[in-house]
Amino acid sequence: MTRITKNRKLSLEKYDAEKIYSISEASKIVKEISTTKFDASVDLDVRLGVDPKKADQMVRGVVSLPHGTGKSIRVLALCSADKEEEAKKAGADHVGLDKYIKKINEGWTDVDVIITQPTLMAQLGKLGKVLGPRGLMPNPKSGTVTNEIGKAITDVKKGKIDFKVDKSGIIHAAVAKVSFESKKIEENATELLNTIKKLKPSSSKGIYFKSVSLSSTMSSSIKIDSSAFAN
Repeated sequence: MTRITKNRKLSLEKYDAEKIYSISEASKIVKEISTTKFDASVDLDVRLGVDPKKADQMVRGVVSLPHGTGKSIRVLALCSADKEEEAKKAGADHVGLDKYIKKINEGWTDVDVIITQPTLMAQLGKLGKVLGPRGLMPNPKSGTVTNEIGKAITDVKKGKIDFKVDKSGIIHAAVAKVSFESKKIEENATELLNTIKKLKPSSSKGIYFKSVSLSSTMSSSIKIDSSAFAN
């Protein structure tokens, strides 16, 4: 028989793990059941009724969270010399090209997002084996391959995130920090759910939102009523 930890027991006293809550209620509960000593991330997990193996049912997009993620995003701008000043002013943590391509080839990936220009993508092709598995390869669909380097960096720093359904049909994204007010957690989560709703593939039949849950780092999940986003 699995032993229930003290923190788990205290969490279960504050909510019903089998009950389905409104997103507003869940945003309040997730703050109450978080027991970490650090400012934990608040994660949204969305199981979709799609088949990711089919190209026309791949759900992928970007969303600008109204209150940001609460996380400090480290940005690398791989750009031409004439764009370096623009990237620095926008707040990029690392700016350059050849120097960083060499570092990445040697295994360096100490960043969260890489932004580059369309004309430089050919040079980044050889970095696929390093960046691909880590989800760092720039992609036009996520807004990380663009000539508007400064704007892209600003958007990412403010809370623009990209998401993608995994092979199990689940989208997992960090949408806030536990220290956020519950209303801000709710609004960030709602923004992501509304964006996912708009991306429903026309070939997807039946129930689109199979399940939605909210949790914080190391906490249990809170089931959310997805009916408000079903239509």
